[in-house]
Amino acid sequence: MVAMLLPDSLLKEILGLKMQSINENMLHYIMLDTGLHYDRYLREVIDFLEKDQHFREKLHNTDMEDIKEGKLAKELDFVSHHVRTKLDELKRQEVNRLRTLIKAKQDIEGGNDIAVDHQALLKQFEYLNHMNPHTFEVDDLDRLIKSATKDLENYDKERHEEFKKYEMMKEHDRREHLKTLDDEERKKEEEHYEEMKKKHADHPKVNHPGSQNQLKEVWEEADGLDPEDFDPKTFFNLHDANGDGFFDEQELEALFTKELEKIYDPANEEDDMVEMEEERLRMREHVMNEVDSNKDRLVSLDEFLVATKKKEFLEPDSWETLEQNQAYTDEEMREFEEHLAQQEQDLNQKAVDLQKQRDELERQQDQLNAQKIELQQAVEHMERLKSQKVEPPPEVHGEFQLHLFIFFLIKVKFNRLSSDNVKLCLCYRGRKCYRRDTSSRQSGASGTRCAPTGESCCTP
Repeated sequence: MVAMLLPDSLLKEILGLKMQSINENMLHYIMLDTGLHYDRYLREVIDFLEKDQHFREKLHNTDMEDIKEGKLAKELDFVSHHVRTKLDELKRQEVNRLRTLIKAKQDIEGGNDIAVDHQALLKQFEYLNHMNPHTFEVDDLDRLIKSATKDLENYDKERHEEFKKYEMMKEHDRREHLKTLDDEERKKEEEHYEEMKKKHADHPKVNHPGSQNQLKEVWEEADGLDPEDFDPKTFFNLHDANGDGFFDEQELEALFTKELEKIYDPANEEDDMVEMEEERLRMREHVMNEVDSNKDRLVSLDEFLVATKKKEFLEPDSWETLEQNQAYTDEEMREFEEHLAQQEQDLNQKAVDLQKQRDELERQQDQLNAQKIELQQAVEHMERLKSQKVEPPPEVHGEFQLHLFIFFLIKVKFNRLSSDNVKLCLCYRGRKCYRRDTSSRQSGASGTRCAPTGESCCTP
């Protein structure tokens, strides 16, 4: 997802993050990707709202609860015409983007001939009012704030679930690979696997995230300062990258880089970088739970200083890394493999059904080709009669025209014919024309019987 440079203040308010008094001269710009599928729309709306002086002043004087209750959204009525016009344009672009995504998904799933009810499908996108796709109103801002707040609260949980699936799939693939090996190769593979696990677990002690020891290590190694001179307030100001008086999630995660480098090295076979990011997320969540007392997803200077006086900061417990905490249970792994097996079975059945459909289409094509040949033979016979200037009897000519008409109906309606239908074709005995029933023709038979007379068929 493309991240945009936005003023820090409103972004944090809109995402449910409390801000205190802000000096206009202290505004810094950050690069922050929320991970939401409507991230770009969210950012662009925030960007233009920040440009309106009235809205900006109201924002700085509104607390978090009022924002969540929609009081800030009502201030949209007082923003400048230029900003409202731009917000209207952004909403129309977002609605068109969603419609394009819906159409693309339909095309991929093979529903090109099915009419799409865009209004019904747009209901799933709760962050905008789909009933009014043209203008950005108070309800749109209220929806955007509430959706972003709720989605961000669930974002970490969803990331954990995705990581669990990743780990289970990795283990599943390993087990499936072992099944393809003979006993000797399997033994070697198992030994290599255990060796990699031991190498990964053999690393320096990891400090408890957010503890005095952990922060002092950053102070010494990253900041180049004497650990004996460690000062929590100075440390906070050094690592408050945008100078807004808060540690946001990204600034907190940056503090754990030194600890993560003890465990993970991208050059090592045994170290998984996906696991490293999960470890970073676990560390950040732990510190937030311990320090963020008002649960606004930010750590203020006051909260940080209070935490540095707690026993957990001075004498922390040991930190258990991912290899000491398996991401899934045996029961979850069993259910996951059963789910994969069912998916594979469904895909195989779908492949069988598609092959049957293909075979049936090929069979129908063969029938059509055979009927086209017989039609061509009938037309050629008539051409020969015409070239000999021999006119067929009126009654025969009329019946032949009827048969030609039937042949063309078969060609046009071929896809509606089933294998049990009676096929109509021509059988000639001299100059007399019969209808012939070929539905009971057996493969390899030398000929069929004409109906209704029962005389043997002949080649025209």
